[in-house]
Amino acid sequence: MTTLNLNGRDIAIEVAPETPLLWVIRDELGLTGTKFGCGIGMCGACTVHLNGRAIRSCITPVGAVDGASITTIEGLDPNGKHPLQLAWIETQAPQCGYCQSGQIMQAATLLQDFPQPTDKDIDSVMNGNLCRCMAYRRIRSAIKLAATRMGTEAGNEQL
Repeated sequence: MTTLNLNGRDIAIEVAPETPLLWVIRDELGLTGTKFGCGIGMCGACTVHLNGRAIRSCITPVGAVDGASITTIEGLDPNGKHPLQLAWIETQAPQCGYCQSGQIMQAATLLQDFPQPTDKDIDSVMNGNLCRCMAYRRIRSAIKLAATRMGTEAGNEQL
């Protein structure tokens, strides 16, 4: 039995501990926003947060996350109103959209570490997230737009 907190909900699931977290999320729990891309942790389509940090769920055994907090794209903002999600829509970042949940989850960690990221910061942190449609410029624009809005929101809270 593996227990974890998934998107704010405590979950207990009986699967083999070596089962990739991705398959538990998608097949056992029915959350299909996290995508399967390569199966070897190289493309980033399966990116989720483990205790607030981006990881590749396709290579993470569920037994290794027992007791942890996992956030998927569905849990980033249940209403789809996270600044990154809104910026993605506004800048029309996705083309086919397949990689976008992983891109957004990686970008959320990026903005935790670099609230006002430079192009170099974005390129460095987002490097492992591949986009077959080559929408990298729009992705960068969306990240910068979200960063600006998140900075503004943080500034308003301090007033």
